Amino acid sequence: MDTEPHTAPVDVDHAGTAHDSHVHPVNWAMAAQATLHCLTGCAIGEVLGMVIGTSIGLHNAGTVALSIALAFVFGYALTVRGLLRAGLPFRRAARVALAADTVSIAVMELVDNAVVVAVPGAMDAGITTVLFWTALAVALVIAFVVTTPVNRWLMGKGKGHAVVHAYH
Repeated sequence: MDTEPHTAPVDVDHAGTAHDSHVHPVNWAMAAQATLHCLTGCAIGEVLGMVIGTSIGLHNAGTVALSIALAFVFGYALTVRGLLRAGLPFRRAARVALAADTVSIAVMELVDNAVVVAVPGAMDAGITTVLFWTALAVALVIAFVVTTPVNRWLMGKGKGHAVVHAYH
């Protein structure tokens, strides 16, 4: 892996728009931290969606759709919460969260749901089985590994979590 820091031009005006006037280094640790933040919200929504969908007998497609929707809700909510604490008004915080997290959450959801669906019997195993929980845990780990370089690249371009970091 490359250990040289990349640079990310980040400056945010009062409208929440990124500009290219400041340069900040982006390294693997920063990308991993951003991905872990994303993973937290995604995992909450993903697990909740899988548990609800499986428990009430939704078809696999319905369970996956519910999981994805909840992953986005919880992922955005965690970012908005931090931005509100930083003093941003709700509408601006919501816009920044959408800009910062959408690609990361989408990649994470694509990967982790593809893995869970690909594990034979995992979706039909039920929430009381080791297969269900192991497949879900492995899927989230793989999603983290795949999404971290995506976040590093985005941050290197002044996008993704680089936008959020400008407010902290």
